[in-house]
Amino acid sequence: MIPELSHEQTPIRSAYNFASLLVSGSLPAFSEIRSIAIAEGRFYNDDDVQSGRRVVFLGSDARKQLFNERKAVGESIHIGDFPYTIVGVMQAKEQDSSYDGRDVSKVFVPVTALARDFPRAPPAPPHAINQLLVTPKSLDDHDQCKWQVRRALGRLHHFDPQDKEAVPIWDTVENGIKFQGMTNGMKYFLGAVGIVTLFLGGIGVMNVMLVAVRERTREIGIRKALGATRRSIVRQFVVETLLVVFVSGGAGLAFAYGLCALVNLIPMPPFFAGLLPTLSSGLLAFALLGTVALSAAVYPARRAASVDPIEALRYEAGG
Repeated sequence: MIPELSHEQTPIRSAYNFASLLVSGSLPAFSEIRSIAIAEGRFYNDDDVQSGRRVVFLGSDARKQLFNERKAVGESIHIGDFPYTIVGVMQAKEQDSSYDGRDVSKVFVPVTALARDFPRAPPAPPHAINQLLVTPKSLDDHDQCKWQVRRALGRLHHFDPQDKEAVPIWDTVENGIKFQGMTNGMKYFLGAVGIVTLFLGGIGVMNVMLVAVRERTREIGIRKALGATRRSIVRQFVVETLLVVFVSGGAGLAFAYGLCALVNLIPMPPFFAGLLPTLSSGLLAFALLGTVALSAAVYPARRAASVDPIEALRYEAGG
């Protein structure tokens, strides 16, 4: 758990430009918790925090606004009336949510320097902070970690830890679980549509094979008259049905995988990895295809095997 102190709309100027940006002050572990990658230089360290040094780490967009394409590391900027030396620049990152804005548009300084240079205005105590950043040891400890934070703050500030409105928590784990639930819902819905489509296709195949049985009544009668067994007739139509289904289904799978590959060649928007078919989805589709094939084959095959050879020859002759 680490503190964070922020100062919004702070006037910042370099030798080339001026901006009003959010200044965030914390401890060195902040960069790891917030997944801040370093493009140039370094993040501030423990010595910078203990000494209250006026050093600053720039977000990638903040650097571009203040320096454009010029060298930034080692240069000085003024945060308010105070000169700060740039020790590092952040690597650009995509970010779809945050509790106080995009990290690429911020500047980061040691919390001790920010608290000294920009003390909180009364009635807030001078040592007050804006946020606490907390990381549980593991995902399994997530709920227990939240409870411990509420309980500790409740003792300090005299409120009921059960009161969730007393301390709002921006919970990235909970948000991730909700987002995963939403995407799983879409996946299950589309999967159900696919299954229904497969079984409707199976009904179509079964109707085609029933028509084939009727058109080949004389052939079946001749085979049975020549000694073909019921099992061989069933096997013949099952194999033919499986062949139809698997050839068409295989062509459909090949088309689907090819379409995914073509779509993935297009530049993707942020946070969308593209259409990524997996081995499990292919195996599941193959298993469903096999089920549909067997279901579509059984009834036409039994109809073909039950044809009486004499009646079959009469039917064809009369036709």
